Amino acid sequence: MGAKHDKLSVATVVGALGVVFGDIGTSPIYTLQTVFNPADPHPVPLTEANLFGVVSTIFWSVMLIVTLTYVTLVMRINNDGEGGIMALITLLRRGEAARGRRTAIALAVLGIFGAALFFGDSMITPAISVLSAVEGVKVVSPGLEELIIPITAVIIVVLFAVQRFGTNAVGRMFGPITIAWFLAIGVCGIGGITQRPDILKALSPTYAIGFLAGHFHIAFFALAAIVLAVTGAEALYADMGHFGRRAIAYGWIGLVLPACTLSYLGQGALLLADPAAFTSPFFLLVPEWGRLPMVLLATAATVIAAQAVITGAYSVANQAGQLGYLPRLRVAHTSESTIGQIYVPWINWVLMVSVLTLVFTFRSSAALAYAFGMAVIATITITTLLFFYLAHTRWGVPAWIAATGATLLVAVDLLFVAANLTKLVHGAWLPLIIGLIAFTVMTTWQRGRQIVTAERDRAEGPLREFVAELHGCRLARVPGTAIFLNRGKQTAPLAFRANVEHNQVLHEKVLILSIQTLPVPWVPDGERLEVDDLGNAGDGITYVNVRFGYIEKPNVPEVLRLLTAEQTEGEIEIDDASYFLSKIELTRGPARTMATWRKRLFIATSHITADAAEYFSLPRHRTVIMGSRIDV
Repeated sequence: MGAKHDKLSVATVVGALGVVFGDIGTSPIYTLQTVFNPADPHPVPLTEANLFGVVSTIFWSVMLIVTLTYVTLVMRINNDGEGGIMALITLLRRGEAARGRRTAIALAVLGIFGAALFFGDSMITPAISVLSAVEGVKVVSPGLEELIIPITAVIIVVLFAVQRFGTNAVGRMFGPITIAWFLAIGVCGIGGITQRPDILKALSPTYAIGFLAGHFHIAFFALAAIVLAVTGAEALYADMGHFGRRAIAYGWIGLVLPACTLSYLGQGALLLADPAAFTSPFFLLVPEWGRLPMVLLATAATVIAAQAVITGAYSVANQAGQLGYLPRLRVAHTSESTIGQIYVPWINWVLMVSVLTLVFTFRSSAALAYAFGMAVIATITITTLLFFYLAHTRWGVPAWIAATGATLLVAVDLLFVAANLTKLVHGAWLPLIIGLIAFTVMTTWQRGRQIVTAERDRAEGPLREFVAELHGCRLARVPGTAIFLNRGKQTAPLAFRANVEHNQVLHEKVLILSIQTLPVPWVPDGERLEVDDLGNAGDGITYVNVRFGYIEKPNVPEVLRLLTAEQTEGEIEIDDASYFLSKIELTRGPARTMATWRKRLFIATSHITADAAEYFSLPRHRTVIMGSRIDV
């Protein structure tokens, strides 16, 4: 299952560093600080034994969850180059007809909940990341504390405002900053290690095992904060379509993992030497002369952390739309070489408002920390389960090997989940509520879409049969060309049927047009059109399938100029043609297809669907929208 867009170059790796690793790469700012926060409802005493155990557990958690589970295993599965939990769901749905259909459906539903939780992660990560960095000004000058919230809000607004320029542009801008960030935290970590080299003993797994086994009553609660070290693991996978697996793997192994490890070890060494540094071990590890530059660099790095989950949210939303779990949203493709690099305006602005709301509500990274871990580890657990199921059903991995791997890794994940449940009343409820809302919207849309599609197919009827019936009707043929946009070749457009049945007229030239987007950036003009006379040559009615590449903005009028008179049974005047769109008005019907509240939610969600006339560049003054009512 190799990635389709997995070309490796220095520029790609730098771009990946500038987008993908910000979330996990800024975890050292707040992880150890949160573990030993005395205000925690389940505080972890700062003793030498606990410190060695915590640092060792952080390192081996990162190795197991990020390096082994994601970079080594999960990222080998992709859907036409796309990663993330929605890619796994797509592959599960393709296998529903095979053996184990019920299991695949159950896991797909679980996967949808994981995707919904990722939207919660996409809201919390920018808030906690930027807040944690800007809070570093308190270490430099306590008098600047009142500026933390305004500065954070401005940074977040600017970040979301530049998204429209595309992941490539953002990655090129952020890549060098990210490299500087990882080099800086690595060097500072080395500085701390030289003061207490014995901290290197924490790299041995015996300290992590001893901490968990010998001090479980402390270690269990510590896991709720230690999980912050792996935040961003799902973002690595969700962003795989932007840069490819190899670029992400090289960036992780070559720079990110060593730098983060050195930072954690350095902070551990600092706390061994000066336990009072628990208030901000990351910034206090930096020499006093370098703290202000580090705050500025950390702020830039946490902006990149936000970028990682924002681009991941675009990918998840786009794939959810393709699978029928969300309406068709306007998607702007921002790269000619990589299909996964996209910008989704509606998601962008919803995230911005949500992030700002969290910043002004929680007002500190410590308050958000309790909420952060739950969204991350729940999604990781679900992703791990889906991976091992697919490894068995698609790759043919023996069941006992898949079951053993799943049991071991999921057991680790579930231990983190259980620890985070202890923080439920302290903020862990937030991502669960966000996830539940998103899950309800997505499953309601999917169910409602099934109902509407079935009703629409029944109302439209087969296209060829409808055209054949027209030959037996005495309809007035009016001059001009009518172009009816349709979903495909199987059914008759509702607008076409309505025009004939209600107006009793048929244009001299009729084009039934469907649009197809291919997984290539550009489509040559010679392959752009597929024409079919629907078995009735000479009647002036022609079916046309238009193909576009994913980077192209569909401009229907311009493409139709490629049609020849032979293809359309005579010349057509594109400049005078009328375009007919079928608009569906959804109403709550009496049938018990869904609960009343879900019908209302489905109808409300339908209002965010992208405008077809604008999307296909149709001339407004020659576009006719013909409505049809369908009861849900």
